[in-house]
Amino acid sequence: MERIEEKLKILADAAKYDVSCSSSGSKRKNTGGIGDASSSGICHTYTEDGRCVSLLKILLTNHCIYDCAFCVSRKSNDVKRAAFTVEEVVELTMNFYRRNYIEGLFLSSGIFKNADFTMERLLRVVKKLRTEERYNGYIHLKTIPGASEELIKEAGLYVDRMSINLELPTEAGLKLVAPEKDHESVKKPLAFVQQQIQEYQSESKLIKHTRQFVPAGQSTQMVIGATPETDFEIMDVARTFYDNYKLKRVYYSGYIPINSENSLLPQLGTRPPLIRENRLYQTDWLLRFYDFKLEEILNTQYTQLELDIDPKLSWALRNPHFFPVDINRADYKQIIRIPGIGRQSAIKIIQARKFGQLHEYQVCKMGIAYNRARYFMTCADSPVVLGAPSMDQIRQRILQKNAFNASTTDIQLSLF
Repeated sequence: MERIEEKLKILADAAKYDVSCSSSGSKRKNTGGIGDASSSGICHTYTEDGRCVSLLKILLTNHCIYDCAFCVSRKSNDVKRAAFTVEEVVELTMNFYRRNYIEGLFLSSGIFKNADFTMERLLRVVKKLRTEERYNGYIHLKTIPGASEELIKEAGLYVDRMSINLELPTEAGLKLVAPEKDHESVKKPLAFVQQQIQEYQSESKLIKHTRQFVPAGQSTQMVIGATPETDFEIMDVARTFYDNYKLKRVYYSGYIPINSENSLLPQLGTRPPLIRENRLYQTDWLLRFYDFKLEEILNTQYTQLELDIDPKLSWALRNPHFFPVDINRADYKQIIRIPGIGRQSAIKIIQARKFGQLHEYQVCKMGIAYNRARYFMTCADSPVVLGAPSMDQIRQRILQKNAFNASTTDIQLSLF
């Protein structure tokens, strides 16, 4: 038992660098076994309805035949090594689930011996959970680059989501710090899984009881800040992968300096700011849900996101001709482009104005960030302002207001 605890400590710690987890989106039902992926998501995140859910997130092993400079499990790194057996992973998952510690499993692995050898053991874990333990909870499995299509296809019948890490945004960056790897070994399985998803979905329209294949879709992850790609290059790669492989999510993970021996990598004390991750996710959201085009936010002229303001506000300040937007007349797509107004608030505005003209006090109650939105919209009672502030003045006012709110929060926290 002590040995299992030691393995768990080592392999759970090694798995923390993989951030590609989200709510499952799976519809797998409980058919008399244990667990139910349709009512629970996965770990260390929030579902769309606000629930925080939990996951057993581990590596099968941190032994690896590759020597990627940015990876803590690289073969040249002097760390403790461990490996679970198939039976140990199954037993841990079931014991943790029965004790209500977790709601699902996120299983990845270092590559030991070769890709097929590793993938075959991952397949045995998920197959044993589904067929022998009758476990119906959520399973997210990492695909091993270079594994055979037969193993990937069989694994896809037992899991809810599959993902495979792109590692670094560009091939040039990858060759600098991981010359043994290439992007083609990632693109090929992504394309294969997407093809299988489409085939099974088409078959399910003709045959009622067709088995599900990766019902929660695929995702990938990029490490940012380890190599000098711009935000424009990063988001251009993400856009391509969304379009080509219909991914559910692309994750952006700021590089954590773990290799002081490689001069090509950022060293301790130079970790990219977490706010950059946040800005990339905000841009990702604007592209997927707010009908923005990448070139509107980032392009050859603006290659980096601003860290002090969010990308929607940055776009608005660069496009004064679009504003102000009359919220009593504008359509949904125009309203969601107003900084400080999200999708739900835009829907509320459109529904509420059916009953009469909207005034400022009414809009303030709809959950918008009024201190930002006020500069970019007009309501029924908005005054006509002579000598309206310039976009530079608006920017300074918003930043000053944000700084004031932050300092006020610090003072309030210090009182307690």
